[in-house]
Amino acid sequence: MPVVTIPTPLRPHTGGQARIDAQGSTVAEVLGDLGARYPEFQKRIFDGTGALQQYVNVYVNNEDIRYLDDLATAVVEKDVVDIIPAVAGG
Repeated sequence: MPVVTIPTPLRPHTGGQARIDAQGSTVAEVLGDLGARYPEFQKRIFDGTGALQQYVNVYVNNEDIRYLDDLATAVVEKDVVDIIPAVAGG
């Protein structure tokens, strides 16, 4: 199963877990699996249309999915899916 790393700000929505094994063969399926288990997590990741929130960046094995196949990016056993919320400030 792919492993999803959960950033600290989202951990309260995943029972405090930092790394979660998830099922799926694409990024969308993996994040959907987590969303089914943790509905509040899904609300923080996706907008109302099923697209990622604009401030959420997702990487598979350190590659930004925006430069791959976006949510259709394929994942396999032992891939690491990193969720990185954008940070702003001044």
